[in-house]
Amino acid sequence: MSVAGYEDLIAGPVAEYLQLSLKIGGDVAAHSELVEKAFQIQREFIKTATSRPSPSNQSEQVALLGPTSSQIQLIQEFREKNRGSTFFNHLSAISESIPALGWVAVSPTPAPYVKEMSDAGQFYTNRVLKDWKEKDKTHVEWCKAWVQTLAELQKYVRQHHTTGLVWAKGGSAPIPPPPGGMPPPPPCMPVGDVSGPIGDDRSALFAQINQGENITKSLKKVTSDMQTHKNPSLRTGPAPFKAPVVSNSNSPMKTVAPASAPIDKPPVFTRDGKKWLVEYHKGNKDLLVENAEMNNVVYMYRCQDCTLVIKGKVNSVVMDSCRKSSIVFDSLVSSIEFVNCQSVQMQVLGKVPTISIDKTDGCQMYLSPESLQVELITSKSSEMNVMVPKGNGDYTEYPVPEQFKTLVSPKGLSTTAVDSLG
Repeated sequence: MSVAGYEDLIAGPVAEYLQLSLKIGGDVAAHSELVEKAFQIQREFIKTATSRPSPSNQSEQVALLGPTSSQIQLIQEFREKNRGSTFFNHLSAISESIPALGWVAVSPTPAPYVKEMSDAGQFYTNRVLKDWKEKDKTHVEWCKAWVQTLAELQKYVRQHHTTGLVWAKGGSAPIPPPPGGMPPPPPCMPVGDVSGPIGDDRSALFAQINQGENITKSLKKVTSDMQTHKNPSLRTGPAPFKAPVVSNSNSPMKTVAPASAPIDKPPVFTRDGKKWLVEYHKGNKDLLVENAEMNNVVYMYRCQDCTLVIKGKVNSVVMDSCRKSSIVFDSLVSSIEFVNCQSVQMQVLGKVPTISIDKTDGCQMYLSPESLQVELITSKSSEMNVMVPKGNGDYTEYPVPEQFKTLVSPKGLSTTAVDSLG
């Protein structure tokens, strides 16, 4: 079912996109050949997953994900090499959103990630529509076909791989090479704003995977005196070792630092391409981002006792390792994410599709009437409350479940949230 569903995707909207690309011709047609191969590689990847269990070591994981990473990088490099092309907006629309194929490395919610990648390319599809709708309707149909491709991909992932790529429970099969042979691991992507605020991080993820066996050289051996279950005293402080963390958000995530750690760096408030960086502020209640664009990302890092206001609609917001801080914004295209924070608040005045909370203690979320359909994704967090407007200026507070009950049966596990009695 999983393989058949993906082949239906290729035979449907992907084939329509390829046909229209050939009709437009030029760089668009050449670019589409790379995209077609990327979908073929992923089809073989999914076939492999249906015949073998999940990779048991880093080498297997690198061998499986490497071809997808390489092909995504080739697609994005084609755009960079053809910046003078008449169809640069077409190339950018694909390059900004093609990291959606990286859903195979995302869990537990890969479908929303596909949607984020689709939103990342919307800025350029809108440009294509603006430039060509009065000149040639083929380009309008081309945009619709590509948007439909990503929409069907999200639907496919939600239906067949709800919590992540599904592997076979047993059996064994060799890893098949992708069509045309296994390409060698490419060099890491150059630092810079190459593929947009969201795609950059996915490329970084794959580039890190493509280190091959060298990826394990930085790991340390965990001895018995470092294990918290054998040494209760270690549980009161930070873990003696923590594996490198790779975020699957659309933000320039930094090395994880405790929100309570002292701030010993000068404050930063700057715009770097599509990214707004707000870092190391303490006690500043007047932080303001204005004149932002829909494809911009706002990243707030290591701020304490601060308030940030964002005017206008932006793509996404990340609050990382902040403490006792608040953020107020109009509307977001994709999501707001809280990571490693303590005692933070947010208020949305317009619409926000997704709120993600990870390793955060204390998060108060004030919603607007337009955001009542928001999707909450939480993990390893506590003291989370959603404030829903009543209509008279007051709010009703709802705690987000932190405790879950799991029942074991012959069919597997059944998990339900336990309502708070407080």
